[in-house]
Amino acid sequence: MLFFYQIFILLLLLFFLGLLLRNLVDFPLMSRKSPHTGPLVSVLVPARNEALNIERCVRSLLCQDYGPFEILVLDDGSTDTTPDMLDRLVKESEGRLRVLHGEPLAVGWHGKAWACFQLGRQAKGEMLLFTDADTMHAPDALRRSVGAIKKSGADMLSIMPNQELGSFWEKLVVPLIHVILMCYLPLRLVRTNPRPAFSFANGQFILFRREFYERIGAHAVVKDALVEDVWLCKAVKKAGGTVVAFNGYDVVSCRMYRNFKEIWEGFSKNLFAAIGYSTPGLVVLMTLIAVLYIVPYVFVIRSSFAGEFSVLWFWLPLAQISIALVIRFIIAWVFRQSFLIAFFHVLSQIILLGIAVNSFIIIKFGKGALWKGRNYNFSR
Repeated sequence: MLFFYQIFILLLLLFFLGLLLRNLVDFPLMSRKSPHTGPLVSVLVPARNEALNIERCVRSLLCQDYGPFEILVLDDGSTDTTPDMLDRLVKESEGRLRVLHGEPLAVGWHGKAWACFQLGRQAKGEMLLFTDADTMHAPDALRRSVGAIKKSGADMLSIMPNQELGSFWEKLVVPLIHVILMCYLPLRLVRTNPRPAFSFANGQFILFRREFYERIGAHAVVKDALVEDVWLCKAVKKAGGTVVAFNGYDVVSCRMYRNFKEIWEGFSKNLFAAIGYSTPGLVVLMTLIAVLYIVPYVFVIRSSFAGEFSVLWFWLPLAQISIALVIRFIIAWVFRQSFLIAFFHVLSQIILLGIAVNSFIIIKFGKGALWKGRNYNFSR
């Protein structure tokens, strides 16, 4: 029985490695050869207490080498200096930036979806780009994304930005986003398969054709979805639309979190929601994390202390560890991450288990997920 278990885990890891290699082909960069002019694009930025990020974000958007475009930022009840910074940026923008003041959070909505919904109502563009306030955009980001969605004929485009990683904990945990994306989802099927099960989107950068955005009901369709980006993709597919995804590390960068506390709260907010608040689904996920990435170390450490270097207890688990590290190193290479931190992949998975437990507890037994001063619980 142990032999079949070890072989199964090995084959499963090899399958994920194969899927990763295939996804490297199906997740290209956007072409640099795109027109500098085209349809009017409304760049829409929800902002709540973003004093650390908003100026960098807006200035990078003002420098886009594409036209015509407008920038709308919605101040969602910020209590820091975000409103003052936006007022100053408006004066410097020569009419290219408009600032909206958000309405009180509507019942049954989460903050980002409500802010984006309000932005969409005020936008004038034929295309709508929703992007987060903690992003920074290369001058050709808008031009290349518009070119990519037009060339593909898709109704929705999203990218995986470069994730700026400062602290040790950011470098350790945030890359798990890339592991999940590249190893567990056949990215080609996001584009070619109409089934909503094959969905990917990153809320840090989503470009819509306005006509289709309104057809699906705008952000009202995801008003109670904390992982609203993926659910927007599902809504597009359910409505018969198509979605394309690109590796956008060379056009947009984002600093999601700045310390362990923010990582813990941010991932806890999203993890249980991402699997539809399914307790069996969470158990399956946690089991996979344990048997794929943690248990092999238990076998190897036990064998080393016992001096028993058998195939079943040492060499097969060591092979499993090696494949998991190869996967992590490939992802570090593709997304320009630290190779040294990649050696601590098992630690990141242990932390992910803790986040999974915390995500379950705060939703099922607590006040719900906490984010930017608001509690959310849409599990009931």
